[in-house]
Amino acid sequence: MSHEDFYSSGDYVNGELGLFVGFVIAEPARSPKLMWDHSGEIGCFISGEAIIGSADAEIGLVNLYEELGLDALEKLNGWFSGVLVDLRHQQAVLFNDRYGLNRIYVHEQDDRLFFSSEAKSLLAVLPELRQLDPRGLGEWFSCGCVLGNRSLFRGVSLLPPASAWIFSADGALKKTSYFSSLAWENQPVLSLEEYHQQLTQVFPRILKRYTNGSRPLAMSLTGGLDGRMIMAWARPSRGALPCYTFNGSYRDCADVRIGRKVAAACGQPHQTISVGDEFLAQFPRLAEQTVRVTDGALDVSGAAELYVNRVASQIAPVRLTGNYGSEILRRHVAFKPGALASEIFSPDFVPQLADAARSYSEEAQGNQLSFIAFKQVPWHHYARFAVEQSQISVRSPFLDNDLVALAFQAPPEAQRSLAPSLRLIAEGNRALGRIRTDRGIRYPGNRITNRVHRSVEEFLTKAEYAYDYGMPNFLARIDDLLQPLRLERLFLGRQKFCHFRTWYRNQLAGYVKEVLLDPRSRSRPYLNGSALEPLVHAHVSGLRNYTVEIHKLLSMELLHRTLLD
Repeated sequence: MSHEDFYSSGDYVNGELGLFVGFVIAEPARSPKLMWDHSGEIGCFISGEAIIGSADAEIGLVNLYEELGLDALEKLNGWFSGVLVDLRHQQAVLFNDRYGLNRIYVHEQDDRLFFSSEAKSLLAVLPELRQLDPRGLGEWFSCGCVLGNRSLFRGVSLLPPASAWIFSADGALKKTSYFSSLAWENQPVLSLEEYHQQLTQVFPRILKRYTNGSRPLAMSLTGGLDGRMIMAWARPSRGALPCYTFNGSYRDCADVRIGRKVAAACGQPHQTISVGDEFLAQFPRLAEQTVRVTDGALDVSGAAELYVNRVASQIAPVRLTGNYGSEILRRHVAFKPGALASEIFSPDFVPQLADAARSYSEEAQGNQLSFIAFKQVPWHHYARFAVEQSQISVRSPFLDNDLVALAFQAPPEAQRSLAPSLRLIAEGNRALGRIRTDRGIRYPGNRITNRVHRSVEEFLTKAEYAYDYGMPNFLARIDDLLQPLRLERLFLGRQKFCHFRTWYRNQLAGYVKEVLLDPRSRSRPYLNGSALEPLVHAHVSGLRNYTVEIHKLLSMELLHRTLLD
């Protein structure tokens, strides 16, 4: 788990209690150890970004535990996991955040329970776990993540959200939960004006929890609404909050152009972090590290996230971001089953893909915001989060307990609307409200002009997608014939900073062929090995578009080579 030279580690061993814990953290200045109360009988270690009032999270939790017992866990905010040791009652508690974003993998045996924030630790200790679970693999190929608190590995599952598993010295294990989504689902629905008034009170208040602290932080800006909401209400003094935006190599993308304006309107410096030739030269190593760090949860396209967050960590060790805003405030469902070229799979494995689609449909039943917060966040969003956290401490107010609780009270007309977010921005900073988003929207904005600008931006977004990830195969042949015209200069880089379809065809073609045409890759039991060579050649020659398939195939092969074989 020590992925970088600046990581540090420690351990705690208590043979009488039967507890053996190792810690790895990515903060050079912090010594990883249990924090004890004054009596030395209650100790705690927390991993992640936990917030409990204004106190240090571990000390705060220890003090509250003395007073409230396990009810103290409800007072924790943010994303975290940890171990609490109670020598008075000869027990230990394994716990995580109420969303399950700070992941804990577990493997149970008759008399022991193994747990780790990264599955690779379990695979290292227990070689029998180094095999893929067919159901989880089918869901990963189809949905981009494993569903139902399962994992890619047979015999390894996830600690459910809001868990408090209590281990006693006598060997007993009691699995409890300190929070239920029903507590938020059963709140009364507010009127539109009541919801807005609550939002304008709650958001500025909770934002202080994420902008305070002794460690330097910088703001990761995009062209959307959520980072702008933070800037509108954080109101940093001039030059106090450095800003940056990720960019491509063709041109300044919309995020950069808009992020630069937002930073300037707030009196903050702004810089870009570009993904170009240097990233492509490092791609083989970054791809392998991405798969390894995330235990295969994120495919190799996440190598770009690893790269930009590594650069961002040189600006400030803490990254403030608008991540999860559209999901929580506007109920954006970010993943669903997708179709891959079925010929690449063995006939025995193909039914797993259909089963995955059915499982997704079952999991998506019920309250949509509960699906997003307690399933989509820990299953889907975890992958990118894990890469980010390996390089930099990430903070976002949009998973704050108070804000998510309020989002459950949103009236139907506010649940998928941009209006509450736009109004909140304008009331916090009118200049930010007047800057158009990457979708061409501003506040108050004439409805007709907003509609026109939004139509233009959505056309450009769809055109870029159609030229990149989503290019139909019949267009790929035409694009190949017109390659001397370099049409990519017209379409690419307007909204996105990664362009894997063309990269796999050009700069990364050699790497793709080296990995996927290797006999080891073609021998995997869930694949139809004879289909790999035609697929690779069709893509690198420009005759077809298999970008997503190549993402998946490269990732799974690297997982075999780094963690399984």
